[in-house]
Amino acid sequence: MEEKDIVNDIQSEEVVETATAKTEDEQSYQEFVDSLEAKWYALHTFSGYENVAKENLETVVEKFNLQDRIFDIIIPMEDVVEEKNGKKKLVQRKSMPCYILAKIKYADDIWHNIIHTRGITGFVGPQGRPLPLRPDEVMKLRLEKIKVEVDVEAGDSIEIVDGALNGMIGKVASVNTETGIASVNVEMFGRETAVDVELAQIRKINN
Repeated sequence: MEEKDIVNDIQSEEVVETATAKTEDEQSYQEFVDSLEAKWYALHTFSGYENVAKENLETVVEKFNLQDRIFDIIIPMEDVVEEKNGKKKLVQRKSMPCYILAKIKYADDIWHNIIHTRGITGFVGPQGRPLPLRPDEVMKLRLEKIKVEVDVEAGDSIEIVDGALNGMIGKVASVNTETGIASVNVEMFGRETAVDVELAQIRKINN
């Protein structure tokens, strides 16, 4: 066998070994990821940087292909009734200023990716170490969609039993069972206004 052929054979074997090692590493990593449990974490941000922090973390997810590690990233919001110049209106505002929430399959290997994201100052937890939200906190913040069986349909009269519009009476315009949201017409600020309400927040009124 000529020297050139020997060199080609050695190079071919190296390519096969490298490809095999890469495949094994990828499989090992996937098994590692599959073993992790996705949990919700609170991330502290600079004041007024919630939107920037969210957008930058989404960029980090794309750049480092972390779609299988970091999922939902949200800025907690709430509906509130504000009065200005004698007029009331329903607006959304941040319910947790200086924080964003993210569902993460956490392990130490992505800690730096997250805390070095512009706008994020660290995890909420003892000495800045990640501490996932408790199940009751996740439920209170409505971070997970809970399937609710509510016997309501378009035309039904309902009462809103939770949230900023608690106690208001309205009529259902439409129901989306996939998202768990009902569009409801309520009398507000002297006129009929359409609002979206979670099914868990309404109670059917028997006429």
